[in-house]
Amino acid sequence: MSPEKLFSLASTIALVGWVILALAPFRRLSAITAARLIAALLCGGYAALLIHAFTAGPGLPRGGNFTSLAGVAVLLGSPMGLLAGWVHYLSFDLFIGSWEVADSPSHIPHWLLLPCLLLTFMAGPIGLLLYLCIKATRTFGQQR
Repeated sequence: MSPEKLFSLASTIALVGWVILALAPFRRLSAITAARLIAALLCGGYAALLIHAFTAGPGLPRGGNFTSLAGVAVLLGSPMGLLAGWVHYLSFDLFIGSWEVADSPSHIPHWLLLPCLLLTFMAGPIGLLLYLCIKATRTFGQQR
């Protein structure tokens, strides 16, 4: 399958997980479990991409490493390397979204969690930061 088709497939699979999390109030535990299973599936896809990249041609370009920005640029410089990086983002962001839903205390309504999920989906660390700020604010307010 071409990298472009794999990109579309992985993105669609991840989107299903995000929709499930958005609908979490209806079946919270089931939604968290389903999203985490989808994240695990994406992790397996990531592993397969890395194995393919290192064992089959054309693979990752020579000179790639994680010790310098130039080395990371080389790793992401091929379609398969870029796809592996994308699937890495998809899996981790989805897992963080499932963690936000699981971690959110009962005094954080789901409607307040939705912007966090949207931002985690679109810009992972910013969504996580928003969630942590909301949780800290709401938790501090409950303790007073």
